Amino acid sequence: MLIHGNVEGDPGALVSSFGKIEEAKAGQLSFLANPKYEDFLYTSGASVIIVNNSLELKQAVSATLIKVPDAYSAFAQLLTAYQEMMSQQLQGIQEPSYISKTAGIGENVFVGAFTFIGENVEIGNNVKIHPQVYIGNDVKIGDNSIIHPGVKIYHQCVAGKNVTIHAGSVIGSDGFGFAPQQDGTYKKIPQIGNVVIGDGVEIGSNCSIDRATIGSTVIHPGAKLDNLIQIAHNVEIGSFTVIAAQAGVSGSTKIGKNAMIGGQAGIVGHVNIADGARINAQSGVTKSIKEVNYAVSGSPAHEYGAALRSQAVQRNLPEMEKRIAELEKIVQALKVES
Repeated sequence: MLIHGNVEGDPGALVSSFGKIEEAKAGQLSFLANPKYEDFLYTSGASVIIVNNSLELKQAVSATLIKVPDAYSAFAQLLTAYQEMMSQQLQGIQEPSYISKTAGIGENVFVGAFTFIGENVEIGNNVKIHPQVYIGNDVKIGDNSIIHPGVKIYHQCVAGKNVTIHAGSVIGSDGFGFAPQQDGTYKKIPQIGNVVIGDGVEIGSNCSIDRATIGSTVIHPGAKLDNLIQIAHNVEIGSFTVIAAQAGVSGSTKIGKNAMIGGQAGIVGHVNIADGARINAQSGVTKSIKEVNYAVSGSPAHEYGAALRSQAVQRNLPEMEKRIAELEKIVQALKVES
């Protein structure tokens, strides 16, 4: 068995799709990981439900149970296997598409309709390129990567193995480089570098990752980017760092590994963020974070605990103002009496 679970109930139960435990119907597979959803276990119509070994039933269930150490991880493993099975069915080159004669295409590759693949491109084995993708000259894409519809990968950029880039993202557009002139105008600085994306990176939809001015903008292996994220030129993002939606990282900033960056956070340019940093949602980081596993919040961002205490004080300001006014009246009265 793929998830190596213990079956309790009908071992011959059949499923053909997935469903949430509160909505699942007969013939569907579901899971229970969060205890607050346990009540749905006893009413769910799912035919098979994956649960934790530690679960103690309060009453009988009609579904077949598969007990595993971690129900959430086991369910994710099944979803991954299902997705891979569906992806393997995509093969061949749809028309109309343009593929340069100098491009190298691996085995079992799928190229969707209206895709452009430029000169000297290298596409690895089992890569799935969905419709309306643009892949510029000299781009390299590693084995088993998935490029979703409408992605644009500019010239000379590199994506490793098992990379996923979701719809509408742009990889390798020009960095924001302009030199101010004495007459008040700006002169564009050519952006001649590239973007290098490591193995196992996943990039959400409608992200923009700028190419380096010189050298490379680097997303290290295992990093995960949500939707609508801006990564500027020459930024470096460490392995297994995760960044939530609408965050922005300014040019030449270096982010360590295993960092967590919340939604709508903003980081200025030319700073270093230490390994394991925790940057709370909507934080504005204006200086380097040097301490490993350090957490910040607020704008400008500062130590997380202090930020929470500051917020508590701010909430009490109206009441404090009232009390100060009352104390001033008392002091004034004492002065008059004396």
